[in-house]
Amino acid sequence: MAPSEALTSVILGPADVPEGLALSDAAGWNQTADDWRLFITQGRVFGLRDGDAGPLVATAAALPYEGGIGWVSMVLVNAAWRHQGLATALMARCVAHLRTLGATPVLDATPAGQQAYLRIGFEDGFALARWEGTVAAPEASAAPAADAAVVQALDAQANGCGRGFLLADFLQRAGTRAHLSPARTGFVIAREGRRATQIGPLVAEDESSALSLLQAALAGVSGRVFLDVPDRWAALRAWLEQAGFTRQRAFVRMSLGAAPIASVNDRLFVLAGPEFG
Repeated sequence: MAPSEALTSVILGPADVPEGLALSDAAGWNQTADDWRLFITQGRVFGLRDGDAGPLVATAAALPYEGGIGWVSMVLVNAAWRHQGLATALMARCVAHLRTLGATPVLDATPAGQQAYLRIGFEDGFALARWEGTVAAPEASAAPAADAAVVQALDAQANGCGRGFLLADFLQRAGTRAHLSPARTGFVIAREGRRATQIGPLVAEDESSALSLLQAALAGVSGRVFLDVPDRWAALRAWLEQAGFTRQRAFVRMSLGAAPIASVNDRLFVLAGPEFG
């Protein structure tokens, strides 16, 4: 019997959050227990266990958004179980699930993953990259408040889909800091990650306004910082380099069918992260 034949298919529930977190920790990813909880409660996380009650060895998540979009992420395989087609099988389950909901599957792929997704029909959208830096400790200040309804509406305009539950979840988390632009035409969120503060999403009227919001966000955090920026924004990338940030790794947004979120919007400057888009 092949090793993969000993695996049991499961759908993760709230009690499985620690095992999901252990998989993403082993991969060096930045997701938190709150992120896993959100995937499980708002979407569907497919998994494979070693036997009926053995450890979780692989996962993939499908998260539907309003407007006929479904996000695919958290494709993780324990190192000892790789190269057996587990990721491909779980990915297929995510795609099938989203299609039953009438949603177009979308994801942010690494260059290695891009080739695999092209083979199953995904098409390239825009290029982006994760940037990493370290910022000094801020002066003590109260975390600013942001109008959740305004944030959700601006995000929907920039992404072409509704993610109200996602933004509401981010805003209620301990340690989250959010800023609205003075005219309430843009916003940025900074939230705690497993390994670094995650900046994003950031929506603004133009690149200059985006930079002001980014600087406001960075002034309120300390330590290691991640942010995911479409390659289109040259001035923003130049500022990050001058501020000591480095380009960590590349991604490409891909979709299995036409989807507004696969084209970078004029108002979308920093993404929520590859796990959320």
